[in-house]
Amino acid sequence: MTQGPGDLTALRKEAEKSANELAAAQKVLDKRTSDLKAANSQLDKKLEDLAKAEAALTQMRRPIADLVELVYQQPIGDGIAPFLAGNADANTAMLRSQSDASVLAQAQQLQMEQVAKAYADKQRLAAEAQELRATNLLAAAQVEAEVSMLTKRSDKVVQSLTKALVKMGIKIDKVGRAAFACNPLRINATTEYPNGLIPENILCPLQQRGHLLRADAAIAFVSLNEAYKRHFGQQICVTDAYRTLAEQQSVYYRRPGFAAVPGRSNHGLGMAVDLCGGVQSAGTPQFRWMEANSKRYGWFHPDWAYSSPYEPWHWEYDPQIDSQR
Repeated sequence: MTQGPGDLTALRKEAEKSANELAAAQKVLDKRTSDLKAANSQLDKKLEDLAKAEAALTQMRRPIADLVELVYQQPIGDGIAPFLAGNADANTAMLRSQSDASVLAQAQQLQMEQVAKAYADKQRLAAEAQELRATNLLAAAQVEAEVSMLTKRSDKVVQSLTKALVKMGIKIDKVGRAAFACNPLRINATTEYPNGLIPENILCPLQQRGHLLRADAAIAFVSLNEAYKRHFGQQICVTDAYRTLAEQQSVYYRRPGFAAVPGRSNHGLGMAVDLCGGVQSAGTPQFRWMEANSKRYGWFHPDWAYSSPYEPWHWEYDPQIDSQR
């Protein structure tokens, strides 16, 4: 069964939708990763506070024990020890021992309250640290699972798209991966290079042998080409598509006034074509058909090409026009 341009367009839209969803999920994952890093810092602080609480708790338990030990080790005649030793001045000893015992009891009660508070703080910090760790791990796992699912779905859509492109005449590369550079997820890779210096292995070949475009532009052009072929019985005639910087310089000097300054041409971005087979002449059925139908596939004839200079053969791809369909 032959796939039409509508089928290819639907596949391309689905691939682009998957790519956008994957990009959005990746942003969420990046944000979660950043949040996780901050949360881990917060967790480290919680654990540090917990260690301090442990140390404080240990320190609090020490003074009362030291006080009791000090009192009971005092010589006879001081503190509560005389009473316990049977001193003759029993009343005085009793009063002093009662006073000492009261002070010790108050100190012990105060310390017990402080220890209880410190222990409660320790328990709270431990619970918060545990909850924070669990929340962080769960959030990261959920987003990673979503990204994994979207990646698989996107890969499946791209495989279907590239198989369709191969059936329409896009050649399989030397390593056997069908239309690898026609993956719409790879269009951002082309923006990393200057105009006219994009490596050919990340540009998508057209059905018209020897011509390349950026992946989204190429896929849209293939759809346009299929519709044109159904109407006219033959493919769109292409004389030029992607131009290297050297090719731009050559055209600029050979045809002054009819080519952009080298390094500024849309040809160097893989987003423009020069056509022939009737399209190069205004008023022909082919040119009029392109005017009427090209925007349905994201391609258009720029305003400047109607007058300055007049280039009916020059057509450009606009992702925004394409996205509005």
